[in-house]
Amino acid sequence: MALKKTTVLKKVRNILLIIIGTFFLCVSVQMFILPFNILSGGVAGIAVALEPFLHLDKTLVANGLTIGLLIIGSLFLGKEFFVTTVFSSLLYPVFNEILLKILIIPQIEPLLASFYGGLLGGIGVGLVIRAGASTGGMDVPPLIIHKLTGVKVSTLVLIIDGLTVLLGYFGYGIEAVLIGFISVFVTSYAINRVLSIGDGQVAKSVQIISDNWEKIASDIQSELNRGVTLMDAQGGYSGKHRKVVLCVVGHKEYGSLIEIVENDDPSAFVITTDATDMHGEGFTYGFRI
Repeated sequence: MALKKTTVLKKVRNILLIIIGTFFLCVSVQMFILPFNILSGGVAGIAVALEPFLHLDKTLVANGLTIGLLIIGSLFLGKEFFVTTVFSSLLYPVFNEILLKILIIPQIEPLLASFYGGLLGGIGVGLVIRAGASTGGMDVPPLIIHKLTGVKVSTLVLIIDGLTVLLGYFGYGIEAVLIGFISVFVTSYAINRVLSIGDGQVAKSVQIISDNWEKIASDIQSELNRGVTLMDAQGGYSGKHRKVVLCVVGHKEYGSLIEIVENDDPSAFVITTDATDMHGEGFTYGFRI
């Protein structure tokens, strides 16, 4: 029963992420990208870049690309991806119609439009990807490549969007390209930050090398109620075999963990890294990418 409740809550959470993310993306496109002809990434950016050559309506081109990429994505990323992406794709025109009636286009410089368009678009795409879906646009190719190679999605978005912006050079010139790169970098950064959020938690992954590893491991489990993993290691210089204690703790527990280690073995060697993607008992981090 508890597992079923958890599954339902996760589905509701993902639906909300898709709705909010799609809305942010629509605001980005309708308020900043299209009105200012920003050479951003995504299907909107491609539509802007191709307009001088095709002389077709930008919305028509963007919708055509979205449908084509949706079909490709379903072939590589599965049925669930297709269903959730269709949901986002159906929301997109609905939000667009609403926003076209209520949005007031700000009178700002293209540089600001590029920055805020990229920021809102990146947040929107990041939220949708966290839900295991896609907006059906140019985030489909990065997701496919990520699945095949394991390269970070935000890095792939940066590369593909950068190539999209370069495409606009032939129709708009170097100044428009440079302005477009602002949107691309901000979008990639925003996606990376959204995908790195661990449901509001901050954690530390700690490796402890000590001759007194048994006492340290025992105290961590009894005083912090955190599990530990013991790994075998061998000193490169001494050749001595010893245990490495691995533990993941919340940010607020980190100080207590260090205090335990210093009390049990002041000469212990401690390696600490930020951890933003944990799954399983004791942690509730969600979508992995």
